[in-house]
Amino acid sequence: MPIRLSEIKLPLEHPETALLDAIAGKLALPHAAIASYLVYKRSFDARKAELQQVYILDVTLAPGQDEAAVLARLAGKPHVMPAPDMAYRPPYVAATPPALRPVVVGFGPCGIFAALLLAQMGLAPIVLERGKAVRERTQDTWGLWRRGELHPESNVQFGEGGAGTFSDGKLYSQIKDPRFLGRKVMQEFVDAGAPPEILVDAHPHIGTFKLVKVVESMRAQILALGGEIRFQQRVTDIQVEGGHLRGLTVLDQATGASSELRADHVVMALGHSARDTFTMLHARGVPVQAKPFSIGFRAEHPQGLVDRARWGRHAGHPALGAAEYRLVHHASNGRAVYSFCMCPGGTVVAATSEPGRVVTNGMSQYSRNERNANSGIVVGIEPSDYPTDYQHIDVPESAQGKPHPLAGIELQRRLESAAYVLGGSDYRAPGQLLGDFVAGRPSTALGEVQPSYQPGVLLGDLASALPGYAIEAMREAFPAFGRKLAGYDRPDAVLTGVETRTSSPIRIARDADDLQCPGVAGLYPAGEGAGYAGGILSAGVDGIKVAEAVARALAGHA
Repeated sequence: MPIRLSEIKLPLEHPETALLDAIAGKLALPHAAIASYLVYKRSFDARKAELQQVYILDVTLAPGQDEAAVLARLAGKPHVMPAPDMAYRPPYVAATPPALRPVVVGFGPCGIFAALLLAQMGLAPIVLERGKAVRERTQDTWGLWRRGELHPESNVQFGEGGAGTFSDGKLYSQIKDPRFLGRKVMQEFVDAGAPPEILVDAHPHIGTFKLVKVVESMRAQILALGGEIRFQQRVTDIQVEGGHLRGLTVLDQATGASSELRADHVVMALGHSARDTFTMLHARGVPVQAKPFSIGFRAEHPQGLVDRARWGRHAGHPALGAAEYRLVHHASNGRAVYSFCMCPGGTVVAATSEPGRVVTNGMSQYSRNERNANSGIVVGIEPSDYPTDYQHIDVPESAQGKPHPLAGIELQRRLESAAYVLGGSDYRAPGQLLGDFVAGRPSTALGEVQPSYQPGVLLGDLASALPGYAIEAMREAFPAFGRKLAGYDRPDAVLTGVETRTSSPIRIARDADDLQCPGVAGLYPAGEGAGYAGGILSAGVDGIKVAEAVARALAGHA
């Protein structure tokens, strides 16, 4: 039984032997009593003048040593405890695949892990992905960034790997994870070619180019285990009989032909931008409700500014890499303004999936060595903020003037369409210097900070890009952020709009026990689009949970 030690603090530059010394001191044992140790997590503490590395270690004692006795002797010490059992054990493994194989709709992080776990449990899933394989998808995405040519079914949002592929590849989350399913996600990434450091770093990330290869490797494993992946297959309808899902209507986007797919167990692992699928599910009586999300802009600063503010004289040290930040401000109008999806040493990217709309997001490579840091600076909104006059979603006349489950989509589309016009109606993003935004005057020229967004930025006034309450709260927040992170409110930092796809604007109901949709047995809403995850790691964890639920249901039928 290994022993877990936490809060082991050492200077940034310390000899390797210092860890063994610290372990021996913490356990009050000689070096010879320690057989080995494993670094479970490593982070940095920059709160003091001397920057420190902070470790969590799993320690194995030498033969003849009594771990239980050591733990009993140190009982009450808050940073000494038994190391938890983090091994993953599937709930069911089938001898042969079922006659009617489970189906996974969507091949983003949630869908990938749902399909992978189903394949590992011998259930040979069929995956339907509306977009293209990741390398073809990458070429189409570059078409928007470099030439302003949007492919509505192959872009930052749609295609193998999901929206997380074109992001920082951040792999940390604040979800409760008593079963260490996040560790399973991380280990599968490493097994597929991700850097092994992600198992140790407190804030791990992979980066876009490495994620492409990792996703391809995971696809190969699913196929090798008997799974099937069908690209350019968009689910356009579901068949429900007697309260149970019985099949899907699938459009082959390459040929234009529709077909019916018999299915009793379907993981609906939609991304947050599958608006047409949300609409179809709602029309078929699937319980959908509006949920909160956030809206705002992308803010770009020189990465060096962030490094100096966070690391002080240690900025630039190779062990530290590009610094991150997390900021929040509670504005006087009651709105929370906070940083979202912070991308150190990254770029702001065009992330729309619909013609005539502009959406921004952030992305970093594994190296995080681009000149700017960027982050969404967003304002939390509630369904009560959503419009009730509908122009961008199809609702009957009787629904006008009333709250609607898809009203968040109406708001998103309004803001994205307005941003398209403000940016010049050619997929450039509207932009403004931070100082001008706070002062309420249009921007006419850039300063030292050069925006990274492609196809380009058109400077002007962002005041009309978001609702007034959001603009008011953000104007108050930026000076406050400057007091928390030195230089953050520099006048020539660049804002680009709009950031509207922070999370799904809807939640699809599911039962807490079997994870199936009430009234539609056999339908398993999952991941970010269904409202149960936010980011790669939590989406992967949810994919595992739903795959397990499907496996348990199939085991009951075996």
